[in-house]
Amino acid sequence: MKNILMISTGGTIASINKGKGLAPGLNSRELVEYLNLDKNKVIIDTLDLMSIDSTDIQVEDWLKISTAIRNNYNDYDGFVITHGTDTLAYTACAISYLIQNSKKPIVLTGAQKSIFSDITDAKLNLTDSITYVCDDRSSDVNIVFNGKVIAGTRGRKEKTKSYDAFTSLNYPVLATVHDDKIIRYLHKDFEGEVKFYDKLDDSIFLLKLIPTIEPELLSYIFKKYKTVIVESYGVGGIPSYLVDAFKVELEEDRKLNIVITTQVPMEGSDISVYEVGRRLDDLNIMESFDMTLESTVVKLMWAMAESGGDFEKLKKLFYTQINYDTLYEL
Repeated sequence: MKNILMISTGGTIASINKGKGLAPGLNSRELVEYLNLDKNKVIIDTLDLMSIDSTDIQVEDWLKISTAIRNNYNDYDGFVITHGTDTLAYTACAISYLIQNSKKPIVLTGAQKSIFSDITDAKLNLTDSITYVCDDRSSDVNIVFNGKVIAGTRGRKEKTKSYDAFTSLNYPVLATVHDDKIIRYLHKDFEGEVKFYDKLDDSIFLLKLIPTIEPELLSYIFKKYKTVIVESYGVGGIPSYLVDAFKVELEEDRKLNIVITTQVPMEGSDISVYEVGRRLDDLNIMESFDMTLESTVVKLMWAMAESGGDFEKLKKLFYTQINYDTLYEL
């Protein structure tokens, strides 16, 4: 028999109508009571960590979730985190970097409709998550949603209302869950012990390029943040009218980190392809390649905290594969 801890954070899955629209209102024990579980196969303890819309999730909330798992890690066979869908992908990335090499499964799930609704995807997503966590072959941090098991660093919410809201970007799904059966496509062998981290550096800004962006904006952004992610076009590049501004700021501040990513969801960046991508060749910049934006943001927070301002260490950590997050390693 498996012993599982279900951690509730709020979100649509636990929402009720409070008069001004849906808002979290159900606790984790109430969520479990909606399910028809075989009590001879699984024991589920519950922990109500917070009850918020995932729009309100902050870095300190990620740390609360990871700390709760760390404090209970030795007492349970696996963990299910119920979460709002809007920032679920960010939280899945955060837990992937804060808890690495976990032989025990840690699953994040949610729903597009409240479990309180007559027609809902909540019961299936929660049941599938418990099924996956209870399987001896399951491990690491994953998203379970609409029958798909997605690596925690590869998920992206791509639909606002449909039940098949999440996609695995630039990487295949790890498994599917159907009628209490798990069909696996990929499996990872673990070596060593689980590693827990407790720091994230959130001095990061995302600069989304649009054709009307003003060069004068860069000076303020570059002085305020340690790392700037430039969400560029296509495989990545810097517009000619911004190049001088970039060079001036980077030459003045050697501690500033620039990471190039792309606005295009699939296939990733490759700044070596075009001349526009090589305009900053003489400067020490990084790129996200096939990582999701969510993974890029949170991995940098973790790597910045661990590197202590050392760029070479930051670069090495950023390009180290963690929970399937990238196919490009140094």
